[in-house]
Amino acid sequence: MKTRFLTSLSAAALLTAAFLNLQAKDEGADWQYWFADGSLQGGQIISGQATYKVENGVLIGTTVDGSPNTFLAIGPFKDFELEFEVNVDNELNSGVQVRSHIAKEGDPAPEGSKGGKPLPAGRLYGPQCEIAIDGSAGNFYDEARRGTWWSLLTGTEAVRTEEAKAAFKKGEWNHYRIVVKGDHYQSFVNGVKTADFSQPGDPEGHIGFQVHGIKKGTGPYSVRWRSVKFRETK
Repeated sequence: MKTRFLTSLSAAALLTAAFLNLQAKDEGADWQYWFADGSLQGGQIISGQATYKVENGVLIGTTVDGSPNTFLAIGPFKDFELEFEVNVDNELNSGVQVRSHIAKEGDPAPEGSKGGKPLPAGRLYGPQCEIAIDGSAGNFYDEARRGTWWSLLTGTEAVRTEEAKAAFKKGEWNHYRIVVKGDHYQSFVNGVKTADFSQPGDPEGHIGFQVHGIKKGTGPYSVRWRSVKFRETK
């Protein structure tokens, strides 16, 4: 009786383990591991002259003297999750655009734009999740359009706690998780929630890895992304 009972427990344990393993595979089956193959993931370099390369699965963006903000743009996408680790030189800030748009020749000024003037063709604009050592990491900035933080625009400054402002670690690899679903945007830096807001103006757009412009005569500086994984959601 005891042997039969133990055999039943062993069988149940094996079935449970098999189920959990299958479930884990199913949950991870739709993840894409970007840059793992050494390519730029089919992205286009736009808006500036910074350089991008992949070494051992790490995307490295490097400034070019006098260049404006530059982006490696991939997409477009609607709902998704994006995770990565990032390390940025202290002299540089950066960001990752989400649901952002590429201006075309003859386009009017983007709705809500601060300057009210059309953007140059090829300029990427829209929500950007900040990468910086100044306490703004994880907040979203409306790049080349409204020119301000989405936490201010949406009245969600309460998310920007002291813990959120201190989440990014200077000189280290920092883990980001960005979730965009419907009108809802969230970001987490090293497991700390750093943004949580809703806005309906950008239902679809590009993801863009930014190398920020620098003053002439400075640099070069670099930003590095590794373990980048992405999946579209419903």
